[in-house]
Amino acid sequence: MVISSQPTSIDRKLSKVEGIKDRSNLLREPMASEVLLDTTHFTEDSIQLLKFHGSYQQDNRDNRVRGQEKDYSMMLRTRTPGGFVPPQLYLTLDRLSDQYGNHTMRITTRQAFQLHGILKKNLKQTIAEIVHNMGSTLTACGDVNRNVMSPAAPYHNRPEYDLARTYANNVADLLTPQSGAYYEIWLDGEKVVSGEEDPEVVAARKRDINGSNIEGSIEPIYGPHYLPRKFKICVTVPGDNSVDLFSQDLSLVVLTNEQGELEGFNVFAGGGLGRTHNKEETFPRLADPIGYVDKADVYDLVKAIVATQRDYGDRSDRRHSRMKYLVEEWGVEKFRAKVEEYFGQKIAPSKPLPQWKYLDFLGWQQQGDGKLFLGLAVQNGRIKDEGDFKLKSALKRIVERFNLPLKLTPSQDVILFDIDPADKSKIQAILDRAKIARPTKIDPLARYSMACPALPTCGLATTEAERVSPSILARVRSLLDKVGLPNEHFFLRMTGCPNGCARPYLAELGLVGNGPNTYQVWMGAAPNQTRLAKVYLEKLNIDDLETVLEPVFTYFKKERQLGESFGDFCDRVGLDAIHQFAST
Repeated sequence: MVISSQPTSIDRKLSKVEGIKDRSNLLREPMASEVLLDTTHFTEDSIQLLKFHGSYQQDNRDNRVRGQEKDYSMMLRTRTPGGFVPPQLYLTLDRLSDQYGNHTMRITTRQAFQLHGILKKNLKQTIAEIVHNMGSTLTACGDVNRNVMSPAAPYHNRPEYDLARTYANNVADLLTPQSGAYYEIWLDGEKVVSGEEDPEVVAARKRDINGSNIEGSIEPIYGPHYLPRKFKICVTVPGDNSVDLFSQDLSLVVLTNEQGELEGFNVFAGGGLGRTHNKEETFPRLADPIGYVDKADVYDLVKAIVATQRDYGDRSDRRHSRMKYLVEEWGVEKFRAKVEEYFGQKIAPSKPLPQWKYLDFLGWQQQGDGKLFLGLAVQNGRIKDEGDFKLKSALKRIVERFNLPLKLTPSQDVILFDIDPADKSKIQAILDRAKIARPTKIDPLARYSMACPALPTCGLATTEAERVSPSILARVRSLLDKVGLPNEHFFLRMTGCPNGCARPYLAELGLVGNGPNTYQVWMGAAPNQTRLAKVYLEKLNIDDLETVLEPVFTYFKKERQLGESFGDFCDRVGLDAIHQFAST
């Protein structure tokens, strides 16, 4: 049986992006021709294709002048499964950020790097140098599987962590587009391979699983039209929710026996956080448990789930095209049954799991093989030099001198690992001179916060996030001190629009951009990111932050239970009760 890649709503007009993909000759044109033109920017059709190659076209709104061309540049994102960055690649990105970018690098919430400020004329050279230095930008964006996440902790005495890293990389390889467009356009046809693929992955990609492969297509899994929208995957270990697994389209949980040998995976599907203000048909959603799969069948099940979204996801309305809407409208049972048709067998019931915890792996820690790793907090993921603060220079010096690899974390921090204990004091001295605060000296409110880039370069942003986040955190800290909660902290996440790049709907307090200097306020998510927040206030002018939050924090101090977190308190008493207290 072969099931063609057709949208469910065949009687509805396909979205504009579907037409662009159809005409693109497998992600080539018109972008391949426009790369060669002496222009400052790409056309709209090429902008959509550019995403599949790892780049977004942006313009700096701070520099807009009426009557003049926009200040165009490119944001370039890396493909780094599990956040692994070898020293050669890191040093290349550091150099390129100065040579062609805005002199900063930004860690994303999906464990990748972003370079900002790259001019169109330098894009090809930048991508080529990344690929020639053990990196890639292929599928960092676009209607395909995005960067596959896994816990960043580089433990070598806990087999499940090694397995999560391995399968994150293998699933990324499995779902890599097979079109040669990327290498044709950016490397003039030279295909650079950074490492050999697992033979099981190669075989699984070619294998036709009850029609989940497109017969005769260069793209056997995606087909010529790829997916209806972006697709997000993580692989984690029992109890470790550092990856926000419930926010993913597909999550795999490594399950081992007492000897640490892999047996299989628990599978979750249907998560996603993007939404649109005033569009109630769009909403954040937590992933549902789908079942358990043996290790021998995991790649086939991944393909079956991707194929279900490929063939039944909505290709007419991009706001409605994520797999979460398919799972929500069909229900888990119907979704599972359809996946089983592609998979060719029943999916077993899920195995028991321990309680989920949020972990960030900061500070000096034992790696488990005699070496150390060091987790460094990076506020909002921005690696930069600013005044006496020299994080970018310090990391470059450490990586150069000690030849250390890095792991990027889902909370936008960085881990240096494979450190010889004899080098610990030398590395710490470099960081101290660069004014890099030790994790124990960082306000936990800042340590557990995240913000998206937002203005001035993100085209979707309606207000600020990253640039004002430090001042917002300082104001919240002052307010907590004022009401008598000087040691309190919680997860605060801030975005410039409702698309949720910093995952605000899984924060105990989320500020979601809703117009200039205005935010929607969300409250009540769980500290371990297993429960969604709810809307407390539709529009908050940021000047009124203290007026709105002071009664909330006062009520929290007065009525909280022993050891209760802010998010759990809001969920227990309910937002109506908080509103009632605030109004008295």
